[in-house]
Amino acid sequence: MKTNRSNLESPNRILAPCNFDALKKWFADETWHIQDDPAFVLIRTVADDLDSFVQWPQKPVLLWAGCARTGDNHKYPNEIRQYARKQGVAYLDSRTNGPAIAAFLAAGGTRPCRLGSKNCWTVHHLYSGKFPYVGKSNTTHASKHGLHFTQSAGLVAIHPIADQMCDEYPCFSWLLRAMAFQKFKYDPDLVFSNEPHDESGFVGSSTEIIHRSTVQ
Repeated sequence: MKTNRSNLESPNRILAPCNFDALKKWFADETWHIQDDPAFVLIRTVADDLDSFVQWPQKPVLLWAGCARTGDNHKYPNEIRQYARKQGVAYLDSRTNGPAIAAFLAAGGTRPCRLGSKNCWTVHHLYSGKFPYVGKSNTTHASKHGLHFTQSAGLVAIHPIADQMCDEYPCFSWLLRAMAFQKFKYDPDLVFSNEPHDESGFVGSSTEIIHRSTVQ
């Protein structure tokens, strides 16, 4: 499948590898080059109070190995329907991002309501195909990959302000990716650890797989 990369390309990337011993300092150092003062204040404010802008799943779950984002009308296997009911997920959305939303909710994630619409916060893929790591020429595009599209460890529910920041600022995207590694040992780009990774990009841990079809 050919991908239009025009909206994934960026003239900017993070300046230095993530420092897990001082992640807040690393992030602060990465923001100093932002010359727009209001934007500088905003990104620092959001990062200092992430719990108000980002909701994480409780555990890593690969809901549907082999499922990638295509068009609408995803048809959920019975195994996933049964699992979702057990996890209290009342509705499985068949639209484009529906399986990812289902994975996030089934893994114990919550989606706060928005103030400006009837929708809930977006379920966002941390690995969006944008902003390769230092020394890398590309990065995982989760929605195109059957081992990552419905992987809850790479999903967050995110406030609209922070959602746009992920698309605009490489350091904010990599802050959240680094946090996903801290929480779940999820490292699909193989950049945070030299230890062996499993097929799903985990280091020293594993993910629950609910249903497996032909992996794309």
